[in-house]
This record gives sequence, structure tokens and C-alpha cells, in this order.
Amino acid sequence: MPARQRSPLAVNRDASPTEQAPLSIAADAVAPGVVDSPVSVGNQEVQPVVYNDNVVLAAPTFSALLAAVDEEETGEDKDDDENNKKSDSKSDDAQSDEAAATVPPPVVGAQQPVEYFLSIALTQHPQIAAARQRVAAATYVIPQVTALPDPVFTNQFWPIQDQALQTAGGRVGHQMALSQGVPWPEKLRTKGAIASREVQMAQAEVDRIEREITESVRLAYYEVWFADRAIEIIEETRDLIEDLTKVAEARYRSGGTQQDVLRAQLESDRLDDQLVVLTRQKEVAQANLATLLQQPISLLPQATKELGLTNVPEQLDALVNLAEQCNPELRGLTWEIQRDRQKEKLACLQKYPDLQVGLNYSIINDNVNVISPVANGHDNISFTVGTTLPIWRDKINAGIREAAFRRSSTTERLEAQRDSIYGRLRGLLAEADALVEQTEIYEDRIVPRTEDTLKLAIADYRGKRTDFFTLIETYRQLLAYETQLARFKASLAGTVAKIDRTVGCP
Repeated sequence: MPARQRSPLAVNRDASPTEQAPLSIAADAVAPGVVDSPVSVGNQEVQPVVYNDNVVLAAPTFSALLAAVDEEETGEDKDDDENNKKSDSKSDDAQSDEAAATVPPPVVGAQQPVEYFLSIALTQHPQIAAARQRVAAATYVIPQVTALPDPVFTNQFWPIQDQALQTAGGRVGHQMALSQGVPWPEKLRTKGAIASREVQMAQAEVDRIEREITESVRLAYYEVWFADRAIEIIEETRDLIEDLTKVAEARYRSGGTQQDVLRAQLESDRLDDQLVVLTRQKEVAQANLATLLQQPISLLPQATKELGLTNVPEQLDALVNLAEQCNPELRGLTWEIQRDRQKEKLACLQKYPDLQVGLNYSIINDNVNVISPVANGHDNISFTVGTTLPIWRDKINAGIREAAFRRSSTTERLEAQRDSIYGRLRGLLAEADALVEQTEIYEDRIVPRTEDTLKLAIADYRGKRTDFFTLIETYRQLLAYETQLARFKASLAGTVAKIDRTVGCP
């Protein structure tokens, strides 16, 4: 099979995976900042993460919050989390380096690239804002679960003097006690590790929603672009129809048939009908895009003439490796497995007792109402130390088994999601490759040859060597092929957007 020249849409298969990364726009308006008072986790002070409605304030020490809890975990858990921490730390650092930006609203009637609309959607969409608020809320769980329980103060007294407790030292007026529960130390650290994993799971959910919104915006934008291109093709074709009408009228005056003139006029009417359909299609796509941007429905976003698609990923293995590192669903399930492991560890720690320490203070009176002849009125001070007795082993063992089954279930879900992503990428890459080849065939062969055929048909019609029906059929084919070529390009861009979402790398 002869070698063919590849389209600019195709990518060099020998390029490195870095050069073939899926197209995506990191359009978050992220501002580094510190708010509220710090909390202590382990031996470190950590600043909570807070998200406002439109500006994200990500604490520079957010990674330290998770690291402070991770330092208390076992070596086995640290090894399991190493790769995941690397990818998360890169994401947090990237957020910290970006400056807060206010994206201006779209200008009515102005053509804007898809990146412009992505920056607006990722900054203003309420689903993303809600997910960021959940991350901010989850960060405040850590200081709660790692703190000691509240101490308890009690005061026992006897309001009726002759019924009060009597001792050798005198009558007891008040017995005050202050007690503090002290859980097994490893339990608090494990609870902190569980909460930190849930923060990471919430952040993975933010990433998933951002990728979903990004895909939706890009697909809506490409529909606007296709409608624009199809309308442009119709407008360009209108001049050709006018020329054909003039040719048919000239031939009619020289002895031709009036049917040719009527057919030419009918084709002009068909173009008007197609314009109505395409205009409605464009307005629907613009309304969908405006909704994603949280802009008024009356706003009509305009697409640029060129999609700017210059790179189509084609290496499946490289994309699978990227998805393993970046896909929000896989990352969220990975953190969920780590959380379930900590929950299993916490269930095992229920075998160990919790302590209870206290201070008691009794106020003793030696007035005339005391019974003891040796009453001296000295107040009593005592200390108490207690412990729980974890003797109900059936309950503890049941909790351990429950945690183990939940961890196993999450592991199976991770494997199922990985297989699903692998299959999805294979299908999308096959679809992208087919669209690239179809685009090349239409651009390099079908459309140019149809244009040449139409020129010859016009010349033959003027020379009375062919009929008007053959001329119109050739014209219709050219119109259909040019429209189909625009659809191929829009579909290819949409497929790349789906690949980008599936891989998950910004």
C-alpha cells in the first residue's frame, strides 16, 4: 500500500509519551493563601484549606497536613502510598504556584478559543465550588478526631446537713472530681490517618468533576464550531447556486428546458431550509455552552474558525500509564483503599484498653454538727486511674472482619475501574484513529476530486454534453462531503476531549 502523507491532525507514533499527552487546559483560578487559625497534627502546625465561592485559597502546608499523619503510620503503609503522594504533591505545588485570576465574562459576538470558556467554567461552576467546599470541610475533621475527648467535672454535695457523709476528719460538704479519658495513643493517630485519606478522596472528587465539566464544555464548544462551519459552507455554496441558476437561465434562453431553472431555484430554497436547521442547532449548542459557563442564556458564545487541534494521542500503553497516575477515579479508589486499611488497623486496636485518669477533691467541715470527736477539717485530695476492659472479643473480631471485607471490596472496585478505563481508552483511540484517516481521505482525495468533477460537470452542461440533474447531483455530493469533513473534525476534537477526561492528566 503506498505511503500517504499524514494530516496535521495526526501525531508521530515515534514521539515520546510526554509529547503525545492529551490536550487539556489547566484553567483553575487558584490563589495561594492562608486563612483561619492553624491546627496541630502530630508535631506540626497545619493551616486548614478554605475555598471561597470564586477564588480557591489553598494552604501551602496542605501537603504537610497529610504528611504529618502519614509519619505516624507503619512502614508498610508508607510504601503503599509513596507513588500516590508524589502525584498529589505535584498537583498541590501547581496550585500554590498559580496566581488568583478573575476571568472576564465573554464578550457578546466575539470569537474565543475553547480555553477561554474552560477558564470561566472551571472558576465559576457550582458543582466544582461545592466539591471544593467539601475538601475544605474534610480538612477540619483531622483536628477533631486526633484530639482527646472532653474532660468531665463532677461535684457531689449534700444539701441537708444531718444527712451528709461523715468521716473521721469531719463532715463532707462537697466531693469534686475531674476526670480525663485517654484513648490508646495509636488509636488517635490512626483516626487522623483515616481523616487525611478522606481529604484526599474529596480532592480526587474535585478533580473528577473538573475533568467532567472540561469535557462537557469542549463538546458543547465543538458543536458550536461545527454549526458555524456548516453555515459557512452553506453561505459559500449559495454563490455557486446563483452561478448555476444563471447558467440554467442562459441555456433556457438558448433553447433549453425551464425545468433546469426551477431545479436551480429549488436548490436555493433547500439551502435556506438547511440554514434554518443549522442556525437552530447552533443556538442550542450556544445555550448549552452558556449554561455550563453560568452565563445568561441570552449570551451567545462564538467559536473560532480553527479548532487548534494539532496532536492526537495514539499510544495506548502511554495513555494507560498516564491514567494510572492521573485518573481521578483511580486515585480516589486508591486513597479509599488506604483509608480502609487504616480502618482495619483501628478495628484491631480496639483490643487495647483506654485509660481514665482523674483528680478528686473533698471539702471537709469540722463545725459543731460533725459527729467525729477527732474532726480536724482537713480537705481530702485523691487521684484515680481506671481502664476499659475490652473483654467482648466477638464484637471486636466482627469489627475486624467487617473492615477487612470493606477493604477487599474497594480493591475489587479499583481493579474493575482500571479494566473499564483500559477498555474505554482502546475504544476511543480506535475511534480517533479512524476519524484521522477519514479526515485525511476527505481532505486529500474526496473533496478535491468532487470539486474537479463539479467543474467539469459545469463545463459539460454549458457545452450541452450533460443534463442538469447530473450537475445538481455532483453539487449535492460536494456539499455533503464538505459538511461531513467538518463533522469529522468536530468529532475528532470531541474524541480527544473524551480521551483527555479518561486519562485525567491536566
